[in-house]
Amino acid sequence: MRFFLDIFVEGGDIVDARERGAAACKILKVTIVCNLLLSAIKLFAGIAGRSSAMVADAVHSFSDLFSTFVVTIGLHMAQKPDDEDHPYGHEKFEPVIAKILAVALFLTALAIGYSGICKIRAGDYEGPGLIPLYAAVLSLVVKEWMYRYTVKGAKKMESAALLADAWHHRSDAFSSFGTLFGIAGARIGYRILDPLASLIICLLIIKVSADIYMQSVKQLVDHAGDKEIIERIRFDIMKVEGVIHVNRLKTRVHANKLFVDVDVAVSATLTVTEGHDIAEKIHDRIERGDYNVKHCMVHIDPHCEKQLSP
Repeated sequence: MRFFLDIFVEGGDIVDARERGAAACKILKVTIVCNLLLSAIKLFAGIAGRSSAMVADAVHSFSDLFSTFVVTIGLHMAQKPDDEDHPYGHEKFEPVIAKILAVALFLTALAIGYSGICKIRAGDYEGPGLIPLYAAVLSLVVKEWMYRYTVKGAKKMESAALLADAWHHRSDAFSSFGTLFGIAGARIGYRILDPLASLIICLLIIKVSADIYMQSVKQLVDHAGDKEIIERIRFDIMKVEGVIHVNRLKTRVHANKLFVDVDVAVSATLTVTEGHDIAEKIHDRIERGDYNVKHCMVHIDPHCEKQLSP
């Protein structure tokens, strides 16, 4: 009972790696169970109700099970601590998995679109029964809930892989809506609505897959952090006593984390120990801040007037 109550508990930001992994695991367990049951129901309804659209929707739901297992593997690998072969950690496994899921979403969209085009060209419109209509409504409600539940956790954990899995659920909700629209239209005489709806769903899923793919690429190619965060970091560094000027500040996205490299100017008359203490204060201030920084590297420069010239 406590497990199911925990699903609906509002939580704060998830920062600790172990806590992050446990939260992700809970989300994935819930979605796997829901997907398995929903896929079985839709497959039965599609066969019993003579609806090829519902059978295809069931196959789409079964594909979500595959994507969720892939995400589980990716998150597990990303949680591994730094080692000799991966001194900067394993976090980048997440965007790698997100890229795979983005491609899976894209291929799913193409399959839905191709099926719709084939039906329109062939004029192959079936007359479904009432059971698939009920199954489509159930699927739409459940898959939309699964999307909102998963995307909430993905944003809290800043997980690209979990976000991709959430949008896989949303794509299934789109598919269920198209199925519902098509079945309802077919039952009142407009059977072409089913394949037309699938084409619209195809375009929506392609847009989502492209966004997820580009986001995962940014997390893999050392893209700079958000400009607002960079300015906040710069402002925070300038508040450290002894810092005269920030000579250089570079950031790079590392999966859901951020690496920071900064050169600061301090008085040339300070001792090595005093300069080191300033660097330690900057390091601790940035890593313990709310910037989600994995590591901050600080270099101390002796201050001279030409450094402040434009």
